[in-house]
Amino acid sequence: MELARLFTGVQKNDRGEFDALVHRSHRHAYNIAYRLTGNHADAEDLTQESFLRAFRFFDRYNREMPFENWLYRIMSRVFIDELRKRPKIQAQSLDQPLFLGDGGDADVLLEIPDSAFDPEQIMLSDALEENLQAALNTLPNEFRIAVILADIEGMCYEEIAETMNCSLGTVRSRLHRGRKQLRHRLTMAARCKSESAGQNSGRASGLFSGDSA
Repeated sequence: MELARLFTGVQKNDRGEFDALVHRSHRHAYNIAYRLTGNHADAEDLTQESFLRAFRFFDRYNREMPFENWLYRIMSRVFIDELRKRPKIQAQSLDQPLFLGDGGDADVLLEIPDSAFDPEQIMLSDALEENLQAALNTLPNEFRIAVILADIEGMCYEEIAETMNCSLGTVRSRLHRGRKQLRHRLTMAARCKSESAGQNSGRASGLFSGDSA
């Protein structure tokens, strides 16, 4: 992924540095983009546009700041900008079931550790990842962004407020409501799965009972 080739006005040493940073951070950046968008196609577009924008402003990058933190702030703003460009009818849908008018910490593992070779553990991890992303997708965009910035990227409230262009009070409100809704959806998903497993177990028991009669 040599995005620097698209730009000719940047110094060669910056191109080499940027390419190395892209190579190091691309996988994690894509995972964050997927958390934000909820699908692979949009995640790829968001990742690409974020790196392009990062390169355009690479001369402003403070080397004392982790590149990933700087990149994810850019990605969040790109995502918010794209949301604002969407038709109003789509934005209005956010206000209907879950919004009232304004606009719990979770430890999230973005990748399965390389040391985890247990097939059962991998299947469980994949299922948890699917449930988490499905729950994130149901949140209004403002809530989802706030939760991802705080609980996955580890941004402080001030950074989130700057990124989302809102007050600290709004950040706290979105995080509180977003986390509450996320926990509720994860709990409901686990309950439904448990009830489904119980029903299947009951059917199996009935079959075995019938065979023994």
